[in-house]
Amino acid sequence: MLALILLILVAGSLVYCVLIVVAAWRYVSVRRPEANWMPPISVLKPLAGVDEGLADNLRSFFEQEYPEFEILFAVRDPSDPALKVVDALCREFPGVVARLIVTGEPPYPNAKVYSLGRMTEEARHELLVMSDSDIRVTRDMLQIISAEFQDDGVALATCPYRAVPGPSPWSTLEAIGLNTEFLGGVLVARMLDGMKFAIGPTIAARKKALERIGGFDRLKDYLAEDFVMGKLVAESGGGVILSSYVIEHRIGSQPFSANLRHRLRWNRSTRRSRPWGYVGQVFTNPLPLALLLVAAQPAWLKILAITVLFRAAAAIAVAAWVLRDPLTRRLWWLIPVQDIASFLVWLAGFFGNRIVWRGRKYYLEADGTFELEE
Repeated sequence: MLALILLILVAGSLVYCVLIVVAAWRYVSVRRPEANWMPPISVLKPLAGVDEGLADNLRSFFEQEYPEFEILFAVRDPSDPALKVVDALCREFPGVVARLIVTGEPPYPNAKVYSLGRMTEEARHELLVMSDSDIRVTRDMLQIISAEFQDDGVALATCPYRAVPGPSPWSTLEAIGLNTEFLGGVLVARMLDGMKFAIGPTIAARKKALERIGGFDRLKDYLAEDFVMGKLVAESGGGVILSSYVIEHRIGSQPFSANLRHRLRWNRSTRRSRPWGYVGQVFTNPLPLALLLVAAQPAWLKILAITVLFRAAAAIAVAAWVLRDPLTRRLWWLIPVQDIASFLVWLAGFFGNRIVWRGRKYYLEADGTFELEE
């Protein structure tokens, strides 16, 4: 009976691999719109401390080849060391309009949402690009994003990302997973049901679309505010798209314990945000499932070989076709290791309701909201 159940799960995961290949092909086949419309843009950057490579990450936004844009930064504390980096870049690029907001301590759990809300109030332009501090882009990023908003029906665009790790082996494994596994699920969801959610590192949105869902005050209690933002915009009738622009997510270096806490936070948050979707992620683990099947029925070794081929095809479709990721091309042999690690963390995500985020402990509620523990 166990072998039969595993066989069904492996079969489902192979179908999922095929769906990834088809979804990736459909994504890359869409022609990028011409940049004929360039409205002014407000770039919102919440900051907290100095991330690895922060200066170069922020510099890539100062270097945008775009006619009119402003960059707003937000920190909690005027003594935040990130301010020195911002000040140096403002002197380096005196022609770029840049402003700083010191928010103070947030009145609710999600400090990022509070910072985004404060910056949105101060933003001068209708089109907003919200981007984390660990994101690096090319000089044409704003041109490409603005072109996608030429369609009045587009209310929000969420950017796929290529993870770039630091020297830590644990961050390297995580980046391999992000670049070969995570985006595959996004692409399949886009193909089967359309974009009814957003993914967080960089999101562009119209102010009026955010106002229609109740603004950032509506998102203040959610840990996965990016997912909920896209969901609410879609439910309000606004068009949500997966942008054609791929950003670089510089995930930095983390030791094993910090990386594990980070992964658990992500998985537990996902389980609360979309519980049935989290259960369905069992099909995103073809190699671990096939290994368990062979352990139960050694005579079915051929199924493992077939699974390897299907998993390789799905990884190529995402990492090579969509992300053009040099890391996966160089370290492809780490994919099985990462898949096993990801499967184990996924299982662990079913247990526990507490997370650690930026040194603080939070409790996750069943509806995806969270609160600070005393």
